[in-house]
Amino acid sequence: MIKIAILGYGTIGSGVVEVLNTNQESIAKRAGDEIQVKYILDLRDFPGDPMEDKVVHDYDIIADDPEIQVVVEAMGGVEPAYTFVKRALLSGKNVTTSNKALVAKHGAELIAIAKDKSINFLFEASVGGGIPIIRPLNSSLTADEIEEITGILNGTTNYMLSKMTFEGLEFDDVLKDAQSRGYAEADPTADIEGYDACRKIAILTSMVCGQQVDFEEIYTEGISKITATDIRYAKAMGRVIKLLATSRKTEEGYCAMVAPFMLSQSHPLYNVNDVFNAIFVHGNVLGDAMFYGSGAGKLPTASAVVADIVDIAKHLNKNILISWSSRKMDLIDCKKAKSRFFVRANDGKEAIQQSFGKVEFIEAKDVLGETGFLTEVMSEEDYAQKANGLKHILQRIRVV
Repeated sequence: MIKIAILGYGTIGSGVVEVLNTNQESIAKRAGDEIQVKYILDLRDFPGDPMEDKVVHDYDIIADDPEIQVVVEAMGGVEPAYTFVKRALLSGKNVTTSNKALVAKHGAELIAIAKDKSINFLFEASVGGGIPIIRPLNSSLTADEIEEITGILNGTTNYMLSKMTFEGLEFDDVLKDAQSRGYAEADPTADIEGYDACRKIAILTSMVCGQQVDFEEIYTEGISKITATDIRYAKAMGRVIKLLATSRKTEEGYCAMVAPFMLSQSHPLYNVNDVFNAIFVHGNVLGDAMFYGSGAGKLPTASAVVADIVDIAKHLNKNILISWSSRKMDLIDCKKAKSRFFVRANDGKEAIQQSFGKVEFIEAKDVLGETGFLTEVMSEEDYAQKANGLKHILQRIRVV
């Protein structure tokens, strides 16, 4: 019997218990042994809960119990999760986590400790919720040089943009709706400003390049400045607006960015709507592949955590190699990244053409008193220089 401890009995922690109970027999068969929850660490008590007698308030009880072979970190945030996870690994206990903040900041160090101890630190659920992407990158796609990863990695923002697209609503209205449905937190900053997606693309880029990518160095824009007018222009062009987290390998190195993009109907992520996530991967041998599914939520995320528990059970006392060193990867300046740009301005067409040269003017339904246009392909740096020639730019969105 494999005895585990769960740190945190919130959405994910309780979901792990539910998944283990729901699929108990099949999970035991795949793991080669029965999996039993011995402890749940939480500050609260849960009177009447079936797991009430498992709840403890002192982490030392878990850390000092030699029977615990797997620790499931479901607390979120960097501290005290980092302290608890590091202590568990140093004491020879395997760890699985869904905590993208922890993995993005300390992943390389925790992977190295696990390797040194011949145990495992796994984090499938930290990116894409229930979508398998970490394990494929670490095993199935190892014959490829991954040249691009582009994903819709945040269900909250994708729901909001889908709602704006289909119902013509303004940002503030869809945010209130997302909060009322539990898709957005009371403080939605991490989602709507792109920070959540930024940590996730940092993890994926680290997996691909095998080095530490600091999420603080990734250029990040959110969706808080997207308006219903922007959506009207996108519809006029047969496009949709999505918040993309993207990482590309170039001759100079890796370039990563999180920002809203206008996508054409031919783009593989065009039809990814509502709270769903999708991750597009391009390999030099494989070509294109796409991973699609529930990117968040209690049971999809818990399913990925339990899959890690099963993987750990199948590799007790044997480290699963993850090539992610603590050596820092310096990202190339995103100013050199190229795309077309959709721009809204109060300047006249003549002034626009003087600054940007050849452009395609766009007219949108019910939009008056401004000019929308689409530039030629140019670098971020070139765009910034040309934009200085205009006095009244209202919006700028990248186009792919």
